[in-house]
Amino acid sequence: MPQKGQISVVINTYNAERFLRQVLEAVKDFDEILVCDMESTDDTVAIAREYGCHIVTFPRGEHTIVEPARNFAISQAAFRWVLVVDADEIVTKELREYLYARVAEADCPKGIMIPRLNKFLGRYIHDHSADHQLRFFDHTVTRWPEVIHAQPQVEGRVEKIPKNDKGIHFLHLADETISEYMEKANRYTDYDKHKKLSQRYGAAALLFRPLWYFFRCYVLMGAWRDGLRGLMRSMYKAVYQWTLCAKVIEHHLQEEKQ
Repeated sequence: MPQKGQISVVINTYNAERFLRQVLEAVKDFDEILVCDMESTDDTVAIAREYGCHIVTFPRGEHTIVEPARNFAISQAAFRWVLVVDADEIVTKELREYLYARVAEADCPKGIMIPRLNKFLGRYIHDHSADHQLRFFDHTVTRWPEVIHAQPQVEGRVEKIPKNDKGIHFLHLADETISEYMEKANRYTDYDKHKKLSQRYGAAALLFRPLWYFFRCYVLMGAWRDGLRGLMRSMYKAVYQWTLCAKVIEHHLQEEKQ
């Protein structure tokens, strides 16, 4: 019978061999590692077998995002408490110890939001305070919407681990080039625009929404401390929002022509 404080780590994968050994090494002391693979064609599954992971398969089909596989993956977990880890994220020793201590307490919330440190052009950046991920939860009261960038929906109290210097966070290993950032921005704004089609954006949104996101990242989140990297990342945030607004406007203009 599972013990109350046991935790399953759930990792969704598709051609994730690049960082997978580092990721699995960091979570090897959890009670279960479940890898939900979307029919990888590289060595992802072989690496997962090396670490004795519980491996399940979710048919890739026409899916281009991971979210449709999330509910299936967490439903296969052996234990009530689930930590969802991406295949390019490191769980620090401090985070693991924190989660086990928390589930042992009577007032443990149903979900916990975890801060994540991100890289940009070779270095971890300071504006990670905005990047909290709801990745730890009681999976019996949790559902994950099947849309890109969705947060899981947890029935019950959710807490946020504050930004700190005690190592209680994810380390995001991905370090994308500018070309990769822009390719991803084009792809992700195609998905995100469908959430915004109820909005009637105009000139004000095209001007002020990007400016707000630049200010938020550069000033409020402290990206200015990263020098040129911080300036570039903040401008990327602005470009993303301009592109999103422009695509929503484009959609409505095309509708008017029909």
